[in-house]
Amino acid sequence: MTELKEDFSLKETSPKIGGGRVSGRERLTSSFDLVEQMEFLYVRIVRARDLQVNQVTGTCDPYVEVKIGNYKGTTIPFEKKLNPEWNQVFAFTKERLQAISVELLVKDKMIVNGDFIGKIKIDMPDIPKRVPPDSPLAPEWKRLEAKDGSRARGELMFAIWFGTQADEAFSSAWHSDTAVVSGENIMNCRSKVYVSPKLWYLRVNVIEAQDLVPKQRNRNPEVFIKAIFGNVVLKTTVSAKKTVNPTWNEDLMFVAAEPFDDPLILTVEDKLGDNKEECLGRLVLPLSKAGKRFLPLPAAAIWYNLERNIANGEEKKDVRFASRICLRFSLDGGYHVFDEATNYSSDLRSTMKQLWPPVIGVLELGILSAKELLPMKSRDGRGTTDAYCVAKYANKWVRTRTVVDSFDPKWNEQYTWEVYDPYTVITLVVFDNCHLHPGGAKDSRIGKVRIRLSTLETDRIYTHSYPLVALLPNGVKKMGEVQLAVRFTCSSFVNLLQTYSQPLLPKMHYINPLSVFQIDSLRHQATHLLSSRLSRAEPPLRREVVEYLLDVGSQMWSMRRGKANLARLMRFLNGFGVAWIWFDQVRRWKNPMTTTFVHVFYVIMVLFPQMILATFFFILFGVVIMKFKRRPRHPPHMDIKLSFADKAHPDELDEEFDTFPSSKQGHILTTRYDRLRSIAARMVTLNGDLDSQLERLQSLIDWRDPRATAMFSIFCLMAAVVFYIVPLWILLLFAGPFVMRHPRFRIDIPALPQNFLRRLPSKAESLL
Repeated sequence: MTELKEDFSLKETSPKIGGGRVSGRERLTSSFDLVEQMEFLYVRIVRARDLQVNQVTGTCDPYVEVKIGNYKGTTIPFEKKLNPEWNQVFAFTKERLQAISVELLVKDKMIVNGDFIGKIKIDMPDIPKRVPPDSPLAPEWKRLEAKDGSRARGELMFAIWFGTQADEAFSSAWHSDTAVVSGENIMNCRSKVYVSPKLWYLRVNVIEAQDLVPKQRNRNPEVFIKAIFGNVVLKTTVSAKKTVNPTWNEDLMFVAAEPFDDPLILTVEDKLGDNKEECLGRLVLPLSKAGKRFLPLPAAAIWYNLERNIANGEEKKDVRFASRICLRFSLDGGYHVFDEATNYSSDLRSTMKQLWPPVIGVLELGILSAKELLPMKSRDGRGTTDAYCVAKYANKWVRTRTVVDSFDPKWNEQYTWEVYDPYTVITLVVFDNCHLHPGGAKDSRIGKVRIRLSTLETDRIYTHSYPLVALLPNGVKKMGEVQLAVRFTCSSFVNLLQTYSQPLLPKMHYINPLSVFQIDSLRHQATHLLSSRLSRAEPPLRREVVEYLLDVGSQMWSMRRGKANLARLMRFLNGFGVAWIWFDQVRRWKNPMTTTFVHVFYVIMVLFPQMILATFFFILFGVVIMKFKRRPRHPPHMDIKLSFADKAHPDELDEEFDTFPSSKQGHILTTRYDRLRSIAARMVTLNGDLDSQLERLQSLIDWRDPRATAMFSIFCLMAAVVFYIVPLWILLLFAGPFVMRHPRFRIDIPALPQNFLRRLPSKAESLL
C-alpha cells in the first residue's frame, strides 16, 4: 500500500486579487479582478530607417537589442535591409528590474560580436504608465546616438510604457522569464485561446443495393458496405440477402468537423474468404451534398450510381444500366457531440446554434500561481520545471504562458466563459513544457483540477489552493498546488432555475437515441479529431494535453476504480442499512421508550392517513434544514480517498497503467486474468441470484409450480375478500404492532412468506 505523508487537502487562500484583498461576495470593477496585479515594462520596437551601412561588408543586417540591467532581448535580424520593420514587443517583470535606465541598441549581425550602429537610452522615471482601457501608446521616432553620445545616422520608432497583464500586448510579447528560449520555440511559451472546431455527426443509413455484378457468377455473393471518412473505417454486416440485390438498413456514424475537406467514400465489397474481398462498386460523396438536419425527421433516401472498379488499362465508359445503392446521407446537428467522459462534460449543447438554450451566467477563472512543484526534467545537471496551465469549458480552450525554470510560477491570467447549464464541469490541467528547446519529448502532466459549476454559489469568489495529484505506477503523489480564483455570476436567475427542469441532452438524443457502442465510437472519433485540429494551431495544443484533459482512457478497466465505485455504492446503501438497524432495534425493544413512541406514532398515522404524506415531507424538510449548517463550503477537488488512490496495490496500479492490448506476458498476464475471472465470477453469481429471485416472483402466476400457483391464487381470492370487508386502517392497525411485537412473542426461524418464496422454481436449472 502507498504510505501518504503529503497534505492532499483543499486550502482556502486570501490573495490580493484586483489590487486588494477579496473575500466572500465583495465585487470589484476591474476587468482583471480575479488575479493579482503584475506590472511589466513593455517595449515595442516598430521599425528603423536610414541606418548606417557597414564599411567592411558594404551592407547591413540590423537587429535591436533591448537591455535592462542583466536582462536582454533581441529582435529578429533582417538581411541587407536599411529600413527594417520588426513590430515586436518585449515584456520585463517590474519586480525583478534593478536598473535605472533602458538601453535600445541597434546592431549589425554581419559582424561577429555585433557591430554597433546606434543606441537610445531612456531613464526609468521618464517611462509613462498605461492603464487599459486606454488606447495603445503611440510609437515615436527618435534619433540614434553613437557610443560617445554624439548624433549617429538613423532613427528608431518605438514605444515604451509600464503596464499590467491586462495589456493587449501581454499575450504576444517576449517575456524576460523566457530569455533562455530562442528561435521558433518562443511561440510555445505564449498564452493563447483556442476554439474547438464545430463538430457534426455524419450519419449514413445504408438501405440496399441493386444490380451488383460479381466476378464469380456461380456463387451467392456475401456483400457488405465499407465506409471511409478521413482515417475512420466502418463496415456494415454482411447482408442476410445473399443476392445481387442485398439489403442492410444499417446506420454508420462518423464525426465531421468544419470545414468539410474530406469526402465520404463508400465501397461495396464481396467477401470471398478470410481477409479476401472484392470491390463491386465505389461511391464518393462530398459532404456539401449532405443536408444539415436538426429535427427528428429522417433524411430522404436517394439512389446513387456506383462507379465500377476499373482495372489497369481499361477505359471508363458511360453505361445506361449501372449498379446502384440507396442510402440516407445527412449531417445531424441536433445532437450533442460527445468528446469528453460523460460525467465530466463541459458542454451539453447541440451543434446547431439555433437549438442552444439562453445564457444563464458567466464563469470567470483566475489562474493565479502554483507552488512547490516537483522537478519534471533535468537541465544543465539540475532539476527544473517549465509549467503552464490549460483550461477547457464548452468549446473554448485557454492556455497560460509558460513560466520557465520555476517551481513556484506566477501566471495571474484571467479568462471568461458564457454558461448555458450549471450541470457542467470546468477542467484545468498543469503541464511541464518540454518543447522550449530542440528535440523536445511529450509534455509531462503534473496534475488536474475539476470544478462542477452547480456546486458553486452565485456571485461568490472562491479562492483556493488545489492539490495537484498524479497517480503513478508506484502510487499516488502530490506534484504541488495550484491557486485559482473562481466566480460564477448569474445573469438570469429565472433561466438558471428553468434549466433544472429541462432535458440534460438535446431532443434528438431521446427521440433517436444512440447506442452505447455508437457513443463510445463517436467519442473516440471526436477526441482524435480535436487532437489533430488543435495540434495544428500556433502554438500547438498537443495531443497528450488534449487527451489528458478529455479523460481519454477513463473507460478502461481498473481494479482501483472498480473498488472506488463499489465503495461509493456501499456508502449510499449504508443509509438504508442504518435505518434498518434502527428499526430492528425498535422491533427488539432495545429501548422501550423509543419503541413505545414508534407504536404511538404508527397508530396516529393509521388513524389519520391524510397526515402521512404531510408528516413525511415535513420530516424531510427538517432534515434538509438541519444539514444546512454542515453544507459544503468549498468547491470539490481531487479526493484520493474517494478514488482509492491511497489504498491501491502496486500490482493493481501496474495493471491500470498497462497498455491495451496488454504489453505483459507469461505469469503476470495469467495471474491478472485469473483475478479478473474470479471477480467476474462473483458478479455473475450476484446477477444470477437476483435473476432467480425475480423469476420466483414471476412463477407465482406462470403455473411453473402448479401447487404453489394454486395456493397463491387462493390466497389472492381470500385477500381480496378480506380487504373488501375489513377497512384498510384496521388491517394496518394490527399489522404494525405485529411486526414490532416483543421478541418473546417471536420464533427464530424464517417466516412463512419467506419459506414459500424460496421454494418457488426459477430458471436456474435450465442453464448449462
